[in-house]
Amino acid sequence: MTHIERNSLRRRSFIVGASATGLAFGYVAANGIKDALAAQSFGPTAWYSIGPDGIVTVMVGKAEMGQHVSSTMCQIVAEELEADWSKVRIALPNNDPKYNDPMLGALITGGSWSTRMNFETMSRAGAAGRITLIEAGAGLLGVPVGECRASNGQVIHSKTGKKVSYAKIVADGKASKTWTPDELKAIKLKTPDQYKLVGVAVPQLDIPSKTNGTAKFGIDTMVPGMLYGRPVMPPVRYGATVKAVDETEARKVKGYVKAVTLDDKTGTTSGWIVAVATTYEGAKKAADALIVTYDKGPNANVSDQTIIDEAKKLQASDAAGQLFVSQGDPAAAIAGAAKTVEAEYLTSINIHAPLEPMNATAYEQGGVWHVHTGNQFASRTGGIAAAALGVDPKNLVLHQYFMGGGFGRRLDADMVIPAVLASKAVGKPVKLIYAREDDMAMDFTRPLTYQKVKAGVDADGKLVGLQHDVVCAWPTARWGIPEFLTPAVDKKGPLDGFTVNGADFWYTVPNHKVRAILNELAQRATPSGQLRSVAPGWTFWAVESLIDELAHAAGKDPVDYRLAMLDGAGNNAGGAKKLANALRTAAGRAGWGSVTLPKNTGMGIACVSSQERATATWTACAATVEVNPTSGAFEVKKLNVAMDLGTVINPDGVKAQIEGSTLWGMSLALFEQATLKNGALQATNFGDYTPMRMSEMPELDISIIANNDPPSGCGEPAVTVVAPAIANAIFNAVGVRVRSLPITQAAVRTALQAKKT
Repeated sequence: MTHIERNSLRRRSFIVGASATGLAFGYVAANGIKDALAAQSFGPTAWYSIGPDGIVTVMVGKAEMGQHVSSTMCQIVAEELEADWSKVRIALPNNDPKYNDPMLGALITGGSWSTRMNFETMSRAGAAGRITLIEAGAGLLGVPVGECRASNGQVIHSKTGKKVSYAKIVADGKASKTWTPDELKAIKLKTPDQYKLVGVAVPQLDIPSKTNGTAKFGIDTMVPGMLYGRPVMPPVRYGATVKAVDETEARKVKGYVKAVTLDDKTGTTSGWIVAVATTYEGAKKAADALIVTYDKGPNANVSDQTIIDEAKKLQASDAAGQLFVSQGDPAAAIAGAAKTVEAEYLTSINIHAPLEPMNATAYEQGGVWHVHTGNQFASRTGGIAAAALGVDPKNLVLHQYFMGGGFGRRLDADMVIPAVLASKAVGKPVKLIYAREDDMAMDFTRPLTYQKVKAGVDADGKLVGLQHDVVCAWPTARWGIPEFLTPAVDKKGPLDGFTVNGADFWYTVPNHKVRAILNELAQRATPSGQLRSVAPGWTFWAVESLIDELAHAAGKDPVDYRLAMLDGAGNNAGGAKKLANALRTAAGRAGWGSVTLPKNTGMGIACVSSQERATATWTACAATVEVNPTSGAFEVKKLNVAMDLGTVINPDGVKAQIEGSTLWGMSLALFEQATLKNGALQATNFGDYTPMRMSEMPELDISIIANNDPPSGCGEPAVTVVAPAIANAIFNAVGVRVRSLPITQAAVRTALQAKKT
């Protein structure tokens, strides 16, 4: 069920200057997208062109992985362009820097940033085309420009009703202006009351081709003379080296070509081999037949527990880490508090597991390297691929495709490295494909996290001090891009803000300290990546669980307790009140405080601002959970989610994204866990890594709070709010706390047994 309520971004400039190898990102001019760049077409900016047939082809620099961001970008352009939606098409450009995200300075898709950070740019691009076409159309009609308007792909003379199509204007060559950045900035955009397409559930443009089989994904790439490769993965996640390779049995496989031992100068891979054959079946069989001798390296004995032990050791040291938040004197406030609460929170390693296997096709042609794949960070991936080859990055083109899922997995370049190095070794094009087992073994996972929190409340139950330590691997630091790191407030050097975002919440707390601590052991043994929701997926797990514990310790209603701290004081002005509104909406829709629940059924609440404070999306969730007090078995009956998105581009798309992120959050909260043993991830397929199934779906109630504020992202926020809401509901049902993710029946049963003793 969905209902819609009609109700400033701090600019973070990520100018990507170098890859992890210190090599500048670049691009070589190539053929490009011929249909979109035809000589007789009109393109006022790099973001789209209009052909003589009136077709509007939008260059979508965002990775399309099923979230319909490509249609969203098109809808923003079409609104200001006054285009006919039936004539709008999607084009996925290659890694030419002219398609870089204007705010991030790179081709990157993640963090629920795309709509927020590109709304103005794509709007201005569309408006530039409309203005130019109106001027040209007025000339063709022989009427004053001021008497003309544009609508549905036509220029119309308001007084007489005469009209001329965009197609004719372009075909006659009457529109040719290319707009400068300064001219674009000077354009007066539409006001929300003038929107015709924005806010309308127009059909998503990528659905027809994906349902009729004509959509092209990276794995569909075919090149003449192409060979196939499958990687042979080492027995540990990272740090192994190849000592010897016995190809005797592999040579018996039909079509076998070669075993390529990767010498990856970028350090993206370690101990990898690629079996190359004339067919993928041959490459799979050859990979299985190769006998490889390894030095397992320094991480062969690392496990989940050794990482946790190291994390606790680091957290206990006052010298460890850097400060992300430092306000007041929380230690003194807690020491003088009437009551204190101290807790540890854990989250497990999680795997992305998108359904389209990791893949890349690579070849060299005329001194230029071409890589065909679907990737979320084309700028970085292109630079790393060039570094692996030892070529100028200006001589490598990364061709973008639709993706069968991403979720952050395709922010990394590991599928490209073996493809380019294998192609270089055999002198022919190579399409490299991971088996599911390969991807699970070598995923850049969500890191295992350990968090220690300590808080104090005064005699009235008011939170007066909070200390929060977050210990984990640092995925963003692994990228080696200084611009993506955050200066520590204690001046101890940069920290990975993407591991602590969310800990700087919007509650008013007079004394607050957040420490980010790098777990070097985890960093080396489990190279981690960004998984949908990033840090708020674990920081809000701790924060919103703790706030609930404090409310109960103070004898306060958890909703009222949160609302009292969302007063907008200090640097929380505005945002806190928006979050409070989302909280009231979710609680009200769920019937908080007004419905009588069955015995052993509880309702839990949580509210979050995901992602960064600068790119907040105000989200709240009420979870209704039934618990068996004997066995610990529980069932999530209903999730009420409310989200403030500002300007909503496509209500249907937003609803689908919120539903997807809500269920993803529930899956991470209850079902997904990858373990590390002897330096290796133990999950091999969906038999032992089990995301949520359809049969486990709860009832969903989604509230979209729309207003005229700038649009915000909806792909990730709900992921972060579900887990604490469910845990808080379990407490309200049977009075026990679970502080580790995933929340399992065994964990609830253990807590219940401990409560009895």
